[in-house]
Amino acid sequence: MAVIRFLLLPFSILYGVITYFRNILFDISWLKSTKFDFPVISVGNLSAGGTGKTPHIEYLIRLLSSEYNVATLSRGYGRKTIGYLVAGEFTNASDIGDEPMQFHKKFIDVTIAVDADRVEGIKKLRKENSMPDIVLLDDAFQHRKVSPGLQILLTPFNDLFSDDWMLPTGRLREFSFGSDRADVVVVSKCPEIIDKKKAEEIKRKLKIKDNQELYFSKIVYDNIIYGEGLTLDYNTLINYKVLLITGIANPKPLIKHVKSYDIIFKHLKFVDHHDFSSDDILMIEEEYANLGSGNKVILTTEKDYVRLNTTKINKSNLMYLPISIDIMNGDKAKFDKKVRGYVENDQRNS
Repeated sequence: MAVIRFLLLPFSILYGVITYFRNILFDISWLKSTKFDFPVISVGNLSAGGTGKTPHIEYLIRLLSSEYNVATLSRGYGRKTIGYLVAGEFTNASDIGDEPMQFHKKFIDVTIAVDADRVEGIKKLRKENSMPDIVLLDDAFQHRKVSPGLQILLTPFNDLFSDDWMLPTGRLREFSFGSDRADVVVVSKCPEIIDKKKAEEIKRKLKIKDNQELYFSKIVYDNIIYGEGLTLDYNTLINYKVLLITGIANPKPLIKHVKSYDIIFKHLKFVDHHDFSSDDILMIEEEYANLGSGNKVILTTEKDYVRLNTTKINKSNLMYLPISIDIMNGDKAKFDKKVRGYVENDQRNS
């Protein structure tokens, strides 16, 4: 593996140089970056997936949607459509992508849109009948054509961008000093406790600037798993045989969570945003049958569930475990105030 990484190093340097000069062209305004006169919040990362953007977007939706008309705008990775599209009654994951579909199923009063061209997508959103007060941009840190009013950058605790390298040797989409564009940096997927010494160490490693704020968040797993017309207490899975299906960038935290309950399970791992084929479904159902008799269930993530739900899988066996995030170290009120303060100030000035 080390040899392969070494051989790929020249390509990483080339990729890094290209993205570096692209960023310079935006910084000096040779390439246009559009700033809007209403609140636009971006949640993104420097690395290629696996930082927990989806639950952080959901956190912001819950924080803001009771007072404001909120919309989300994503590229719609893996969808089979093109252009601008707003989720409706008959929309599925093939139309808008798995993460936007997850938002759509969960937040019925929030406008969920997709468009690879974020500038045009925002303009079109503002022309909708339910014109949003706030647009949340999903995975748009490198989309420099939009200049958000608030940039939130995520980096996972066990894979900090300061310890990573450019694609394809590492997983970074741009050099780590691109983090300087962020207003807020959130270290995601943290363990239960981050002491002051560790927090300061991470702050130094990430080179957090005086004008930036650093927060830590952890995954919170639901106590209930959900399926079509069925719910189960998660704790009861200790009495079940479980086939765990994942098509996410980093399933390790979920696997650790399942193991911590002494649940008997077999794991089938697919790549992030995997498009489940008929052959995949046959394999999954064969593996499910091989679990034997008695109580058993196919358990997956919420993101995978919205994709699997469009296949011919036996949905009576299929359930998902939702997650959310919690801002740690007593900083939840401070984080919420930061976001609300930006929105309120931006609205006053618009």
